[in-house]
Amino acid sequence: MNHIIKEACVETLDEALSAQSKGADRIELCSDLALDGLTPSKNLFLKVLNHISIPVKIMIRPRGGNFVYGNEEIKRMIEQIKFFKDFNIDGLVFGVLDMNRKIDIDKLKLLVNAAEGLDITFHKAIDQVSILFDELEVLKNFSQISSILTSGCSDSALKGKDTIIKIIDNYSKYFNIIVAGKITNHNFLEIHRLVGANEYHGRKIVGSLTV
Repeated sequence: MNHIIKEACVETLDEALSAQSKGADRIELCSDLALDGLTPSKNLFLKVLNHISIPVKIMIRPRGGNFVYGNEEIKRMIEQIKFFKDFNIDGLVFGVLDMNRKIDIDKLKLLVNAAEGLDITFHKAIDQVSILFDELEVLKNFSQISSILTSGCSDSALKGKDTIIKIIDNYSKYFNIIVAGKITNHNFLEIHRLVGANEYHGRKIVGSLTV
């Protein structure tokens, strides 16, 4: 049986240390989780990197709201990517859509090219596209995109379980499917029995990270 990866989403050094001590296999480092996660500050990132031994992925997201970014926002994301890629990280997490709720292929290419050499997770922007499986086909053209973070186009993994199962059945040969959406240490086993993924993501996936 494959080892099941539990990725904890954190926004402080204390949370990162707590996640590691409670058995997380990897962390996704963000800021402003109240906005569903933005790019972490350089200061926070360097502190975490110096204190954590488990792999770290970095969220690249310049603001809250939708995933339709203007040219200046893309430039800022590229600058952020270029900073983080100089360090020993496990990969980057980002996504970009257009006004028609399709993947913005041209802007995604710019971000992927900036991240050359790093594994990329296309985040839950995939849950907001107009036709999910059409857009997953688009992502197959990006060899650097190794993972998809999804809650099956629902607000929780439990609600999106049927779609998640279809994604795993059809695309696990192309991507690591990271299941997200209100997954905690209390419901993890139930969700795993339902969808059978190899990787899971959540703020409380190894329990509460705050004292």
